Amino acid sequence: MKFKIPVHLKALFQRLSIILLFMQVSRLVFYIFNKTSFTTATFKDVFVGLWFDLITIGLLGLPFIILSTIPFKFRARKTYQLFLKIIFHILNSFILLLNLVDVEYFKYTSKRSTIDLLTILGAGNDFKQQVTSFLRDFWFLSIFFILFILLTNWLYNKTRFFEETKNIQNKTFAFKQTLYFLAILFITVIVGRGGFSLKPSSSIDASRYTRVENTALVLNTPFTMLKSYGKASLEEKNYFSEAEELKYFNPLHHTMPQNVLPDGTNVVILMMESFGNEWVGAAGAEESFTPFLDSLTEKSLYFKNGISNGKKSIEAVPAIVASMPSFLNDPYISSPYGNNKLQSLPTILAEKGYVSGFYHGATNGSMKFDGFAAQVGFDGYFGRKEYNNDDHFDKTWGIMDEYFMPWSAKKMTEYKKPFFATVFSLSSHHPYYIPPHMRGKLKKGKQPIAEAIHYGDYSLRKFFEEAKKQPWYENTIFVICADHTSSTDSPLYGQRTEMYKIPILFFSPKGYIKPKVDTDFFQHTDILPTLLDLLNIKTDYYSMGQSYYQRNEKEAITFLEDTYYYFRDNYLLTFSNDKARNLYNAKIQERGTPDSISFYREKSQAYEKRLKAIIQRYNRDLIQNQTSAHEKKNSLHH
Repeated sequence: MKFKIPVHLKALFQRLSIILLFMQVSRLVFYIFNKTSFTTATFKDVFVGLWFDLITIGLLGLPFIILSTIPFKFRARKTYQLFLKIIFHILNSFILLLNLVDVEYFKYTSKRSTIDLLTILGAGNDFKQQVTSFLRDFWFLSIFFILFILLTNWLYNKTRFFEETKNIQNKTFAFKQTLYFLAILFITVIVGRGGFSLKPSSSIDASRYTRVENTALVLNTPFTMLKSYGKASLEEKNYFSEAEELKYFNPLHHTMPQNVLPDGTNVVILMMESFGNEWVGAAGAEESFTPFLDSLTEKSLYFKNGISNGKKSIEAVPAIVASMPSFLNDPYISSPYGNNKLQSLPTILAEKGYVSGFYHGATNGSMKFDGFAAQVGFDGYFGRKEYNNDDHFDKTWGIMDEYFMPWSAKKMTEYKKPFFATVFSLSSHHPYYIPPHMRGKLKKGKQPIAEAIHYGDYSLRKFFEEAKKQPWYENTIFVICADHTSSTDSPLYGQRTEMYKIPILFFSPKGYIKPKVDTDFFQHTDILPTLLDLLNIKTDYYSMGQSYYQRNEKEAITFLEDTYYYFRDNYLLTFSNDKARNLYNAKIQERGTPDSISFYREKSQAYEKRLKAIIQRYNRDLIQNQTSAHEKKNSLHH
């Protein structure tokens, strides 16, 4: 006797296939708009992506599947079928919306969005101010969304079915329906778990099936959002005993005064929005959009291979001012550990008589910077509100850089000396607004951000022109760095080995710091310890980085999509699921860099031990709120 698929199951499979089809279509759109980030993708990735889509349907589609298969006679009623259709469209629209959002947002984060996106959108008024510009600039995503909904509705209407109510009332028929229901429920749960493994599938599993740079392609955004919801940000690791851990890493340091700068030297850190090496002539960019920054590198201790510890502004600030990176899925500021006690530059320098200020032209509350600044000891915060002149407001982010940055320089003169200040630019951020009087005067590139980078560089020049007029200028050390790299259409700068590279430079107007181009890795978290040595401060402190003057390992670490990227010497080690995965030559600037981990076992193992010790200590200290040298009992190791 030939088995015939029950009509309600046939309709269910057809409806779920519609969702699966358009998940693949949205993935194709995602790939087309971000293909420079996936130059090593293969046809195998299609099947891997299909598997993660099935898992997502098993998870999010469970209510719809249960409601479609419950063995009750009202299942055949038209009103109930209309109810199922509404549930289908809610599920399908949710999945499509999240996937399409990442078509563009991926360019800025280089990962599929997780639940922290909601936290970032809720920080301050940024979302309200930018929603119109996003809708205007990315209108085509709305077209895709509407088109996909119409097509899925058209296909859904072809899956209508009718069941004879009298059959449902038949006891034999009802028994079979119950068996079908239980079988479908069992299959759905197994697929939703990702198979029969002990632990359900998670985002990190994608790296088992594809190259690490392609994980965002095979994943989908509903999956990564779901898997990050309610997840504990960190878990304690036990790779080593605490005694053995100290052989490989210790975040407790003691300063080593260099006596290069006079005591009481002022400090100004300038964080330049999205100023990645792709735009910097001194870093080897094909075309320079930073002529003024290039000129400063010639007079500075310049790190050509500077590394940002993250891909977001909200990750850069704690790494730079408190040597605290975000090695977790939530940015540190918005994580459960955001209220931990930190040793920061404002608190350490305050003990030596420094006053401090944080300058950022955005609307106050943006990315919680004002709250974080107060928490880590800044004496004042200066934003759009304090600037108090909305004639210079760009209608999206805040006060335009060419006005806010020179204003900041003048404002610093009000401080008693010595002082510490940070200035964070904003104009080279989407929607890349250029004021009318500057249009046609700046270089344009292949991407819209190029002109905005040139505008940011012009504003940096105006800051220094104003600073030179101030009495504190010559007795100041300036640190200029990018917060992170920008979105890119470049296959080169989309690679993991290049996507974190930024300029970092230390500049002394009086030439106390000798100009030098250093090609070793130097990360955001190294800025704090290096400054303490340069300022002749004598203290113990906690830092996830190392002073330039005390470095044993020339390293840098970033974290993305549950994977650690460990830069050291000329290599990049990837680490996920408690294991080293790949070793790439970080100096080979070609797509598809071969994996060398099997050829350099000894080197890989040494790197892995160091990284494991860093992860173990980082996780434990954040969980236990032990991120201050004053609260530690173990001895300092150097």
